[in-house]
Amino acid sequence: MSETWNKRERERNKQQKKKEKLERRQEKRLANKGKHDLESMLAYVDENGNLTSKPVDPKKRASINAEDIDISIGGQRDLHPADAGQVGVVTLFKTDKGYGFIKNLETQESYFFHVNSLAEPVKENNKVSFEVEKGPKGLSAINVRIVRG
Repeated sequence: MSETWNKRERERNKQQKKKEKLERRQEKRLANKGKHDLESMLAYVDENGNLTSKPVDPKKRASINAEDIDISIGGQRDLHPADAGQVGVVTLFKTDKGYGFIKNLETQESYFFHVNSLAEPVKENNKVSFEVEKGPKGLSAINVRIVRG
């Protein structure tokens, strides 16, 4: 059986596309030759923090002191000696889970506490004294004691 004209035409078009694709690939290789050196792969940061392909003028470069960079959890303040003896109210205490929250009466800030940080057993709405410590997830209340009187 002989091939039909359509089959031959399709095969010819297929071969032509293959050839064109191979030629384009070779052209790209030739055009990109020499562009894979280290200098073409470097990126620089300009004085405004934008990426650029050209080195920054050393006169425009600002110097940053490593000690001035503050690495901390956002929204938290440093502990002061005044944080040692604070008074608050137990707003939530889940005995089955073993944790709760104390609301400071002066600053109205809420602090997490765990049963291991209790000096004596407490209940919700107890007035307590406590100290503040920086924990892994933020400030926590420790040495929690009931205020009597």
